[in-house]
Amino acid sequence: MINKSSLAKSRSISGFSLIEIMVVVVIMGILASLLVPQLVGRTDDARLMAAKQDIATLMQAISLYKLDNYQYPTTKQGLESLIKKPQTRPIPPNWKTGGYIDRLPADPWGKNYQYLFPGVHGSFDIFSLGADGQPGGEGSNSDIGSWHN
Repeated sequence: MINKSSLAKSRSISGFSLIEIMVVVVIMGILASLLVPQLVGRTDDARLMAAKQDIATLMQAISLYKLDNYQYPTTKQGLESLIKKPQTRPIPPNWKTGGYIDRLPADPWGKNYQYLFPGVHGSFDIFSLGADGQPGGEGSNSDIGSWHN
C-alpha cells in the first residue's frame, strides 16, 4: 500500500520548476550573447583557409603531373587535365590512369578555380577570384592564389 506522504514527496521532487528552467535559459542566453559575435565574423576566414587548402592540393597534383609528363599542362588543358587525359597538344605521354585527383573542387564561393601556365606569379598560377568573382579586389573580394601558399 502506497503511503500518501511518500506519494506527495515523489511528486514534489520530480521535474524542474519554472524558476529553474528560466535560470538555465537566461544562462544560455548570456553565453550565446558572448560567443556568437566572436563566431559570426569567422566565415570569411574559414573560406579563405578552405581556398588555400584546395589550392595547395591542386598544386601538389600539378607537380605530380609534371613529374610524370615532363611538363605542366597548358592553360587550355587547364585543371581538367588532372581528372581526364588531355586530348589537345601536347598530349601527356605518361598520364596517370585514373587521374591525379578524384574531382575538381569548386572554390568556397561556388566558382571554378583558375589555372594559368605560364603563370604571372611563378611557373604556374592556380587561383580563385574570391567572393566578388572579379580579378583583383581587396579583403574578402581579393584573389587567393598559389602565390599566397
